Amino acid sequence: MASETVDTPRRRTGNGVSGAAPPALTNKPKAKEGSGAFNIIAGVFVGFFALLWLVPSFWAIKTSLTPNPTAALGAEAILRDTNPTLESYMTLFRAGDIWNWYLASAITSVVTVVLTVLFASMAAYPLSRLQFRGRRIVFLLMILGIMVPGQVLIIPIFQQLGAVGLLNTYWAVIFPQVPAVIAVFVFKQFFDGLPKELEEAARIDGAGFWRIYWSIIMPLSKPIVAAMAVLTFVGVWNNLLLPLFVLSNPELMTIPVGLATVQGSYGQRVADIQASAILGCLPLVVLFIFFQRRIIEGVAGTGTKG
Repeated sequence: MASETVDTPRRRTGNGVSGAAPPALTNKPKAKEGSGAFNIIAGVFVGFFALLWLVPSFWAIKTSLTPNPTAALGAEAILRDTNPTLESYMTLFRAGDIWNWYLASAITSVVTVVLTVLFASMAAYPLSRLQFRGRRIVFLLMILGIMVPGQVLIIPIFQQLGAVGLLNTYWAVIFPQVPAVIAVFVFKQFFDGLPKELEEAARIDGAGFWRIYWSIIMPLSKPIVAAMAVLTFVGVWNNLLLPLFVLSNPELMTIPVGLATVQGSYGQRVADIQASAILGCLPLVVLFIFFQRRIIEGVAGTGTKG
């Protein structure tokens, strides 16, 4: 009599997989050896450099909140002082000059940013997309312009502005700072990474060179536009040498020039000088806090390639 074989029913788990089936393999990435140690070392270095930046900042705020007679005695007196006061800030606001400095810096910085971003992107797009004779030479000459220090050009710029009657005007501060070679270079690097298929599709639809630039390229370039706008704004806001040479009207003085006059007139009033410096850099700190993500995206985007 033939023996009958009875198949034992397979037990199924709650997820419907047979118990006899091999366990599912999960591909979990293994942590690279040494990554934990690297993170710790990187964190220590970041914390160290952050401390190097924060300590002078806190010291500047503490000095500005110290009475002038106490601040003049030195660092030990400033540390021991326990009576913070806003008298230095009130002195600057009552004088009223700082409002003119803010207005002058805002006007020159905003107008320069708009013109720089516009003309730099317009110059970079043909260098990135058009193939013409001498293209490499033109780009090389523009890059060589980065090596020329701005201080060397102060006297020629002063003479040219005087010849056209623009001295002692806002345009004397704006026009020399618009041709930013570094902005052209950064825009070109970003445009090189954009896919050309979008432009080809736009040409098939009948779009011209200017329409492609304005309606396709610039909307795709928002991160680099924001980054260059913020960096240009900071550079123009902090520029001391050019406004110092081309402006003589106190009502047109920018923040750096105004701070130089405060230091010269206040002498040993350390707290007032420090308060004016903090008020001068405060808009830049606020600007960076709000646009730091755009700055990082824009700078990182210059290295991408399509």
